[in-house]
Amino acid sequence: MKINENKFNLWFNAFILIGMLLAVVLTNVYKFQQPGARHFMLLLASVGALTGVINTVLSANGNILTFLFGLIDVTIASYVAFDSSIRPGGDPVWGNFALHAFYFLPMQFVGWWQWKKRGASSKEKVRARRLDGRQWAMLSAAFAAGTAAAYMILCAVGGSPETAGFIRTVILFDALVLVLNILGQVLMSLAFMEQWVVWILVNICSICLWGGKALSSPDSSYTVVMVIKYIFYFLNSLNGLRIWYGLSRGER
Repeated sequence: MKINENKFNLWFNAFILIGMLLAVVLTNVYKFQQPGARHFMLLLASVGALTGVINTVLSANGNILTFLFGLIDVTIASYVAFDSSIRPGGDPVWGNFALHAFYFLPMQFVGWWQWKKRGASSKEKVRARRLDGRQWAMLSAAFAAGTAAAYMILCAVGGSPETAGFIRTVILFDALVLVLNILGQVLMSLAFMEQWVVWILVNICSICLWGGKALSSPDSSYTVVMVIKYIFYFLNSLNGLRIWYGLSRGER
């Protein structure tokens, strides 16, 4: 049974990594042909996307090297967001930059430290644990309060009480993804199995968010790639939940 599970993980991980690699390559081939394409930034973002996928695959398998690739991924994402915000004609995404540079980046070191305390290494998987009733209540309260606060802030910045219903729905999904990402990173860094429930929700919301944007602007290949990316992330999060359910059996 163990051999079969190892084979399944090997083939599944290969499917995730190769699938995302093909998506990135095809997108770059298309984008490189467009006038004004910034080749360096496209390549840099592509490296970030691939290291991000490697990061999630390693995380699903309880491998502490996830934080090494996570550090690369977050650093690149921070730079891309910063560049987009300061470049004339670019989309200002200071919130995204702040989230990556001032939250996700330091949390990679917190996660490495916490996983080392729970026996993780490049060869040994982390001893995962599970939330108890009190911790579930705290997580639910944090989710509700955080989503409400993020939604009001995002509406104040990018909308108004008179904003069209579709736009307000997009803002709600944006707030959900923001808060779930923050909570998911905390649970991941502290090696809780329930992180994968959160990541599944993150990926579903992200697919809906980027899918809506792809439908509203069908000529944008970037949004289509984001949908593909989160579909792969969603599949990996299902496998992560399966693996961590076993890793956390009997742990608190």
